[in-house]
Amino acid sequence: MIWCVEDDASIRDIELYALRAAGLEAEGFPDGDSFWQALQSRKPELVVLDVMLPGIDGTELLRRMRATPALRRIPVIMATARGAEYDRVQGLDSGADDYLTKPFSVIELVSRVRAVLRRCQPQEDTGTLRCGELTLDTAEHTVSVNGQRVDLTYKEYELLRLFMTHPGRAFTRDKLMELVWGTDYCGESRTVDMHIRTLRQKLGDAGTHIQTIRSVGYRWEDNT
Repeated sequence: MIWCVEDDASIRDIELYALRAAGLEAEGFPDGDSFWQALQSRKPELVVLDVMLPGIDGTELLRRMRATPALRRIPVIMATARGAEYDRVQGLDSGADDYLTKPFSVIELVSRVRAVLRRCQPQEDTGTLRCGELTLDTAEHTVSVNGQRVDLTYKEYELLRLFMTHPGRAFTRDKLMELVWGTDYCGESRTVDMHIRTLRQKLGDAGTHIQTIRSVGYRWEDNT
């Protein structure tokens, strides 16, 4: 079931029609309050969430979802008329799996929904990952260094988990964008660099495990 949260009834009807015509079950919500209330008793496979909503806006709803254990793994595609890079980065950094800028075609909507559903298929939990003084618990979604909890954003956590599950592998910036932000997000490399920089800062000395590969990207090294 795909949920579409959109206050414009005409746009919401088009979204629902396109998804149903593509063979997907879909349900619409006109505002954040009704959507949040429904989440307390039911869980969708994916949410297409408008940013500009009456009452609780889409960005706040996304933050609440990512902060709630029972809801944090639900894939979310943000939709907004605003096309500024800051708005895209803000939504993606808050935990969005993809981003649609209005006006978008119904073909693009269906394509992105299917792509995110494929990308977010449940994977086997790898348990606890350790590298020296650094510990990442995939079940609790927590990170600690020398026993002290480190507060990471959703994307910082996903970057760290990707690195720690593939030690020694070199990732280009484009590949990191594909794996962490989504294949359809055409962001710029400075988005990756910014997140790597803040991740290193938050990890302190453990941040030296993230090695820069000149003209390529980044790699996680267990022995540094």
